Amino acid sequence: MFDLVIKNGIVVDGTGNPWFKAAVGVRNGRISEIGELSSSECEESIDATGLVVAPGFIDMHAHSGFSLLINPLAESKVRQGITTEVIGNCGSSAAPLNEFLRKQIKETSPIIEEAKLKLTWSSMGEYLRTLEKNGIALNAMPLVGNGNIRALVMEYDSRRPSNSELDEMKKVLAETLKEGAVGLSSGLIYPPSCYADTKELIELCKVVAKHGGIYTSHIRGEGETLIDAVKEAIEIGKKSGVPVEISHHKASGKPNWGKVKHTLKMIDKARSMGIDVTCDVYPYLAGSTGLDALLPPHAWEGGIEKLVEKLKNSRIRLQLQREMERSTLLRVDGWDNIMIAYCKGHREYEGKTIGEITEQKRIDPFGFVFDLLIQEKASVAIVIFTMCEKDMRAVLKHPASMIGSDSSSTAPYGVLAKGKPHPRTYGTFPRILHEYV
Repeated sequence: MFDLVIKNGIVVDGTGNPWFKAAVGVRNGRISEIGELSSSECEESIDATGLVVAPGFIDMHAHSGFSLLINPLAESKVRQGITTEVIGNCGSSAAPLNEFLRKQIKETSPIIEEAKLKLTWSSMGEYLRTLEKNGIALNAMPLVGNGNIRALVMEYDSRRPSNSELDEMKKVLAETLKEGAVGLSSGLIYPPSCYADTKELIELCKVVAKHGGIYTSHIRGEGETLIDAVKEAIEIGKKSGVPVEISHHKASGKPNWGKVKHTLKMIDKARSMGIDVTCDVYPYLAGSTGLDALLPPHAWEGGIEKLVEKLKNSRIRLQLQREMERSTLLRVDGWDNIMIAYCKGHREYEGKTIGEITEQKRIDPFGFVFDLLIQEKASVAIVIFTMCEKDMRAVLKHPASMIGSDSSSTAPYGVLAKGKPHPRTYGTFPRILHEYV
């Protein structure tokens, strides 16, 4: 006797085998049998004629650490078939926290304040118990952010750790892994994770490997430095023994298009040598990040308050502008390819490019960006159009790649409905199925 039988469907089970016709029997909330079930009794049946029956999708790259507590229904994920997501990517996770990190998060994440979300936990274990108590509509696999581990010990200092500081980071990391984290993530263009050098990351990843975890990395640049950044990720895996996943693998900026052909060969070579290297990818030609990611990493040293002070200084602004002008993104792709997706204090900017806004206002784009970061305490989300279809298809087709939305869960109502987010928030898996399968 089954509670539910899904019959007449084409089953794709995720093992890599061809599809097959079968019925799926569910008992006590779990799939208990797949096969010929026409003679079985059931309380409810669904006729899936002409449809594919598949397991829920795993979102290998997600950022729902806080949004799952704001709205546990995770509707933007569940509606596209996601039933498990890996959270805490790009060097930043919801745990562990201390007072310094709580302050940084609250000041740079107005949605958390607007939702009245209380950051009451400190450890990963406490965070996971909070998630369970609150209830969530999907399975969450948490990574711990390298940025969190570093900030707990060194705040936003851009220097190498002392031996005692590194030992303390290892200790915190080991505790976090024991409490339920499945690995370590780095965001090597974001502070404070970007202040970690290769040696530091290898030492931390040795701890991860010992606990059977993985290392995911938003590598140290996806444009001019792409090949060296992939080389670094592979070296970390080789020297620590940890499985490495390169996050949202891409080549950003027109002069760098085509480089993924080389980096995918690097992944293949590493795998042939026994180094476990994979990558994830989303099926869009635009990325999304914070407006502050356009700044050189050193601007963030000391945290949000120091950043705002620096941006008010005309001499420092000129220095930052000179550094930013050298980047491919601004030198080649330009302000017309950077769209504002969320800006709490200036909703009229959402959906417009910085090029459009500054042309209409007849003002300097750099001055506009610096002033906006001051006004919004660096909390402005942007969408950047920097990739090409050929590269994206190459990564999608590669046998070592997996799908990740690179988004947090949201909903069409309430606090999480604010802004004009990247379409990957709702569309990643439908687009894979409709456009690329």
